[in-house]
Order: sequence, then structure tokens, then C-alpha cells
Amino acid sequence: MTAATAVLEVEGLTTDFPGESGRVPVVDDVSLSIERGEVLALVGESGCGKSVTALSILRLVPRPGRIASGSIRLEGNDVRGLSIPEMRQVRGHQISMIFQEPMTSLNPVARVGDQVAEAIRLHEKINRQAARRRVLELFEQVGIPDPEARLDAYPHQLSGGLKQRAMIAMALSTRPKLLIADEPTTALDVTIQAQILELLRDLQRDIGMSILLITHDLGIVNEMADRVAVMYAGRVIEEGSRVDVLGGARHPYTEGLLRSIPALGRPGQRLAEIPGVVPPPAQWPSGCRFSTRCQRVFEPCASRVPEATGFGDGHWVCCFAVSAEEGAA
Repeated sequence: MTAATAVLEVEGLTTDFPGESGRVPVVDDVSLSIERGEVLALVGESGCGKSVTALSILRLVPRPGRIASGSIRLEGNDVRGLSIPEMRQVRGHQISMIFQEPMTSLNPVARVGDQVAEAIRLHEKINRQAARRRVLELFEQVGIPDPEARLDAYPHQLSGGLKQRAMIAMALSTRPKLLIADEPTTALDVTIQAQILELLRDLQRDIGMSILLITHDLGIVNEMADRVAVMYAGRVIEEGSRVDVLGGARHPYTEGLLRSIPALGRPGQRLAEIPGVVPPPAQWPSGCRFSTRCQRVFEPCASRVPEATGFGDGHWVCCFAVSAEEGAA
């Protein structure tokens, strides 16, 4: 990938928070890139640092957290070097985000249409009537039924699916170059999930924007993603095309995630699980961070950090066991 085709380039990103014995990284030396029109899925269990990565890209890390090091470039421009007013212009205009919980992302005492119109007027010099007409068009575009009536509704008067559609309308109101979707279907039932995913696919194709899709649901990844980055304990440990990662996973953690997916035709069979839990950042192992849960752990894993082993076509894995197997082949 070249700088000419990349919408987003993140290199060496480290975000930390204060702990009992000093500052503790929650995102540690993460590098990602997303091409124009591409969907990159960032996957992993809860607590792996996915949402903090997204907040770091938007420079919305809550205090006392901070971006300690690394670069974030949007179409070649250094986001970290922007002033606060300049960054406010970037958010919502060039980068938009759909947050996990639509129920808590909307202001409960303001009309939904007014909230979307406010986002538009923040970035474009148009009057209230023109903004209202734009919101009506957006509500129709995202499939909100009876959109004119919904303009004056309050959030508590909408279902979870309609709230999420309103959030998508707000995120797309200025036709951003990059959309960050953080677990966009977590709070929705299965039918509404399918509708929201289809909506995102259609809009992404029509607008041509890039998407950073944050999820732990590999079924959604298989439907939506072009490439997949697997995150564990603050680091990206495997990355490649959707076909390479889901069809030919090499890292033991990725293999464990895939084994844990329920399968049709196996009623009553116990689901496979990865033993243990993701350790908190202050207790990460000094070597491979998956070593305390891995079934293929051996001597170097506990003391050394594995480097990336490539398999061609952009598929790479950070794992000593995989490196040893490749060396022996």
C-alpha cells in the first residue's frame, strides 16, 4: 500500500494511562492502514484495546489517558499535529464514528433531527431550513420509516434500530472519507443487525468511503471486511485479507477465536473456548502476551516479543511457534 492510496495510516501508536507504578500502555505500538473504499475489521475480545485505538485516531482519549507516541495520518496529513479547533473540523467531517451504544450516544432531551442538523451546521454554512431538509434526505437514505415524523421525535421514542440508523445518518451527514464503526450492531437483535450491516455495505459502496469496523463478531467480519487485523492485549498479532485470516489463520489466538464460533449441524456439542481471560494492561506478560493462554507455548514465548512472520500478499503473524514451523518447513 502506498501513501497515495491510503486514507488512514497509523504507525507505532501507543496510548497509555496512569497506573500504580507509572503509566501503563493500553494500545502498544499499533500500526494500521486503510485504503480508499476499503473495510478493515479490527477484531479481538473485549479488553484488547480496540475501542481505545479508535478513540486515539479521533484524539478523543479520555483524560488522564494520552497518546504517548506514534503517528496518525489522514490522507497524508498529520492528525496529531492539529490544534484542538482544527481537530474539531476533522471529526465529523473527514472522520466520523458510530459508537457502540446508540441508546446513550444521543442527547435524551433534544429532538433527534435537531441533533443531526447540528452536526451538519457545525461543518457547513447552511441555515436551519436547509439543514432540516438535508436531515430528511439522510433519514430516507438510511431507511428510517416516516422520516418527517422522526425528525421531531426524542430518542426515547425510537427503537434501538431506529436510534442506530439516526446515528449512522449523523455519521454520514458530511460524507466522511473514513467511518469508524465501533461494534455498530452489539445492542440490536439479529434481524436489525442484518439490516444495519446491509445499510452500511450499500452506503459504503455508494459514497466510496473507507470503514474501520471494530467488532468481536467474526460472522460480521466475514460479511463486511476486505482485510482483518487481530488485536490481543494492546497489540496487532495477525493481519491479512479476510480470506487469509478467516480461511487460513496462523496465530493460535486467531485459531481459538474461529473455533469458538457456533456451527450449524452440531446440536448439543460444547463450544470450544480459549482458556483464561485477557490480562489487564498492568499485568501483561513480558514476552508474547498470549503465552499464558496458549496451547503451543514453548521456551522463547515467555521472555521475548515475537516479530512478524510474513506469508506473502500482506498476511503476517507475530508468533514464535509459527516462525519455528516455517523455519522447519
